[in-house]
Amino acid sequence: MTVFVTGGAGFIGSALARDLINQGKEDVMIIDKLTYAGSLESLKPVSNSPHYHFSQTDICDRDGIGELFSKYKPTAVYHLAAESHVDRSIDGPADFVQTNLVGTFTMLDAAYQFWRALDGSAKDDFRFLHVSTDEVYGELGPEGLFSETSAYDPNSPYSASKAGSDHLARAWHRTFGLPVLVTNCSNNYGPYQFPEKLLPVIILNCLKGKELPVYGKGENIRDWLYVEDHAAALQQVVTSGKIGETYMIGGRAERTNIDIVRSICRIMDKKFPEKAPHEDLIRFVTDRPGHDARYAVDCSKIEAELGWSQSLNLETGLEKTVDWYLENLDWVKAVAADYTQERLGLGTSG
Repeated sequence: MTVFVTGGAGFIGSALARDLINQGKEDVMIIDKLTYAGSLESLKPVSNSPHYHFSQTDICDRDGIGELFSKYKPTAVYHLAAESHVDRSIDGPADFVQTNLVGTFTMLDAAYQFWRALDGSAKDDFRFLHVSTDEVYGELGPEGLFSETSAYDPNSPYSASKAGSDHLARAWHRTFGLPVLVTNCSNNYGPYQFPEKLLPVIILNCLKGKELPVYGKGENIRDWLYVEDHAAALQQVVTSGKIGETYMIGGRAERTNIDIVRSICRIMDKKFPEKAPHEDLIRFVTDRPGHDARYAVDCSKIEAELGWSQSLNLETGLEKTVDWYLENLDWVKAVAADYTQERLGLGTSG
């Protein structure tokens, strides 16, 4: 048996691919265009496995995707490929529309044409999992949580493009019967995250003694989910989830951005006391346009119905994340050799 993982050289996709391959239950075809945020370096730990397969294919390439379906005949598709950095979506929204909307349509169309030609148990067992974000629901007030029935209200080009892709996935289920499931997750953190996101920026800048940029006053609240817990949840949804359903995946760990930054600083103080206090490096910078104040999800459905739960609390997960980056600086150099940490998302070039 073979499963597809689109975006499998990215942050969340590579965590899922590594886990699936290490389990050795099925072959894994990783499909990735290898843009700036995707790297085969993130797959090196499993690249020698007989269960590892890779294709550098754009998910917008209908012929190329169709050929992969015909050749490998997957039993499931984990669709994670997406442009995902909000700041980049403000400066260059066209790539987000192309990848997140057109790419998802292409994957759904190819999957449907493949699935409809199946019969018997092969058709009954096929699954298409569309992986999305809590940002499609917009901004929460100080109380409450997003649930599977929350109204969509995206506020950035990124979240709008992901919202559109969610609607496409559900439409292919309702209209064509394709066995689709949808997940919406909270903020992921952990190993192998490209160094443009908050945690790796703070960890690596602490190490270099550089300023720690925090948007606005750092009061924006996010729910933090360890990436390997997310990967486990996605597998649980594919194997046990109900077709046509949506599942929220969260960490039950709401924190303000400034609290996260200070937590990282305290961890770095313990590891490098001669450079403490690292909090002295914090600098508040101009906020990005339309920065949502709070996201948080109610993950009780997946916990109750599928038996999934987080394996790590936030404090343990942050320690593991810091340790991983400090032990894998060669990975950082390899994947981010051309990344200059230039400020993005000020809305000047959209």
